[in-house]
Amino acid sequence: MMARRRFFVEQVRRGVALLEGDEATHLTRVLRVEKGQQFEISDNSQVWLAEVTEARKTRVEFTVLEPLEASPQPAPVHLYAALFKFDRFEWVVEKVTELGVARIIPVESARSEEGLFLAAHKRVERWRKIAREASQQSRRTRMPEIADPIPLRAVDAATPRILLDELPEIPALAVPDDWTHERPLALLVGPAGGWTGDERAMLIKKGWIACSLGPTVLRAETAAIAAVAVVMHGSYSRPIK
Repeated sequence: MMARRRFFVEQVRRGVALLEGDEATHLTRVLRVEKGQQFEISDNSQVWLAEVTEARKTRVEFTVLEPLEASPQPAPVHLYAALFKFDRFEWVVEKVTELGVARIIPVESARSEEGLFLAAHKRVERWRKIAREASQQSRRTRMPEIADPIPLRAVDAATPRILLDELPEIPALAVPDDWTHERPLALLVGPAGGWTGDERAMLIKKGWIACSLGPTVLRAETAAIAAVAVVMHGSYSRPIK
């Protein structure tokens, strides 16, 4: 049986939820939604089975039928991703959302291309839209938070902190044994060209633990997605009850 489509709504109030704007238009014009059809909806906290009770061009109204059991939630992973070309960065946002990260924080590093940091502030809403669509496609209960971009010096994460690096003779990336769902794991991934010596020294001084994805040098977007896949696999072995 094919899984029902899932949509995120702003809120469910008195058993009713609204979907408006582009997503409603997609439902009415592309999917040809009709009154009486059933979908899953989430208010970013709880998932319900709901029925369409009204479908107009830019407005779809749902009536809740019953709550649905949410999937086990993983221990949280916060991805601090150094900025690189936006077309590739958007791909990272989409894929790490599918993998289950809880938060994505764009970071300006010394080797981020000139102008990306200022331009990134205008891209945040687009990245949030991409994350929303990826969350619906991957049937998440909650969307990840997409934070405003920050400079590397302002990164202040809780422990455990893992710094992805390409230096030889550093340990392979693995999930810390003492990591629990009570605190997020922070994963910091660098830009094309890697970290400078000064950046690396600053981060190590702040308590970041350098880890590697192996002997090959990966593109920034490949490294980000591969690293998230590794830690999310460990995260799901520590599900939030």
